[in-house]
Amino acid sequence: MQLQRVIHFIGRICMAGFMGVAMAGCAATVQEREYEAPGGFLLGPEDLLEITVWKNADLSRITPIRPDGLISMPIIGDVQASGLTADGLAHRIAERLKQFVAGSPAVSVSVKELNSYSIFVLGEVTRPGKYQAKSYVTLLQAISMGGGFTEYAKKNKLQVVRARLNGDNKIHETRIPIRYDDLLAGRGEPGNMILLSGDTVIVP
Repeated sequence: MQLQRVIHFIGRICMAGFMGVAMAGCAATVQEREYEAPGGFLLGPEDLLEITVWKNADLSRITPIRPDGLISMPIIGDVQASGLTADGLAHRIAERLKQFVAGSPAVSVSVKELNSYSIFVLGEVTRPGKYQAKSYVTLLQAISMGGGFTEYAKKNKLQVVRARLNGDNKIHETRIPIRYDDLLAGRGEPGNMILLSGDTVIVP
């Protein structure tokens, strides 16, 4: 009888040790996910740009992007800037200048002030509203910027609303459903997505 108690006790110690090792292994597991970053920051209204045309100070300037998405340049007039990257805009300006400047003009565009990137967090959050940022914001960061959820929030029914202008000049709206439990656990798609300027996070 005494021998059986000793065997039982040793068995419990071994089981506890096994469980401890297993739990330690689980705690040490690191979860990694990859998110595709937007391909270059897209310019927008109110961004302040420095445009340099090499060896031509008269064509170089510092200018904001107007609310209509255009900038004004000497000789070539208005140029669409909103929705382009800095490199894309430099290429567009260079192409327009070719008919006025000898050779192939070298143009560079840098962003002196980034003012166009903003997102919206609406619904059952502590501080709903419009938020401006100087770099890309993830979904979890946006929720934090909104002060977190209220007690009435339906966390597993989040939506990200994204509106984009199509080639036919019509606005196309996409609604992306998000489960907060999956977001925290790192499960499901699209995960902790990077928000684009103008995206709206809705917390019902």
